[in-house]
Amino acid sequence: MTATRIKQHMEVIGADGVHVGTVDRIEGGRIKLIRKDSGEGTHKGHHHYISISLVADVEGNRVRLSANSDVAVMFEEEAPEK
Repeated sequence: MTATRIKQHMEVIGADGVHVGTVDRIEGGRIKLIRKDSGEGTHKGHHHYISISLVADVEGNRVRLSANSDVAVMFEEEAPEK
């Protein structure tokens, strides 16, 4: 799997087909998700990242992860504080 196949606005789904997020862009070996998919509470309103290593395949306009969605969100990282 190559990161060059992952494009802006692709849907990111878990191995179970459930929506995890939408690609904003690739940054440093990680997929940056758009803020709209950032969750609720303290997670709301800022970007989250998923490691490229979790990507199983790119299928059309979807990035399929190797983990189910409920597990994949546990691997999400937040942007470093500035």
